[in-house]
Amino acid sequence: MPIRSGTAELRLESDDPTGVTLLVNGVPSSYLDLVDPLRLDFEYMQEMAAVLDCWGAPGAPLVAVHLGAAGCALARAIDAARPGSRQIAVEVDGELARLVRTWFDLPRSPALRLRVGEAREELGRLAPGTVDVVVRDAFAESAVPAHLTTREFTGQVAAALRTGGLYLANCADRPPLALARTEAATIADVFRHTALVAEPGVLRGRRYGNVVLVGTDDDELLTSAALARSLRTLPVPARLLVDDEVTAFAAGAAVRRDEPSGADPV
Repeated sequence: MPIRSGTAELRLESDDPTGVTLLVNGVPSSYLDLVDPLRLDFEYMQEMAAVLDCWGAPGAPLVAVHLGAAGCALARAIDAARPGSRQIAVEVDGELARLVRTWFDLPRSPALRLRVGEAREELGRLAPGTVDVVVRDAFAESAVPAHLTTREFTGQVAAALRTGGLYLANCADRPPLALARTEAATIADVFRHTALVAEPGVLRGRRYGNVVLVGTDDDELLTSAALARSLRTLPVPARLLVDDEVTAFAAGAAVRRDEPSGADPV
């Protein structure tokens, strides 16, 4: 199916009758179980969900903003796990957003509002201190748009969050993890506490993979035994680095800044 940014298609697997994968330009972008919204197939989404499960009171509704909507898999899972939540999913491709609403039984407004627009512009329209969680999962081709990785952008995220709110960012990187190190340094420059979650083989620089970066001013979340245990017991166990460990991981990496001209940073 043609969309503004290329093509979108759905892939069904014979051994997974209730699952569907959304591909954008031939690349898997989202997985949804049409029966069980809590089933997240992508490892990085399982890691994000594990962090979210340890934030706030169990099952309590939250206000979340997703920068990069695609199939809205995580938003759908949050709606099921935390009834009464209010979420906004921002998608730059209006045709993709329309198709996703048509294809999937997504929560309706005000539980989940789909906004068509550029992620940073829509983030800037939020009232300060009104959001519990911001999730950045936006990609152009295989990379996060650079203007969504800077200190200035991260400052906008922090401004939108309530006290103790949570920032989750998906970074896809390959050895030697230069992007992840720069992102870690940048997020640590804004938030009081920073964490990094990934499969151990990715952290050891053995292969390409996803790194979930976490920023928060909450003093207890990232050091909770429940979080570490949850990540260790995922289908693919994940390693958690917190604060000083993140500082060591990012040693020598520069904080990324906006270009004075307004162009994307290099």
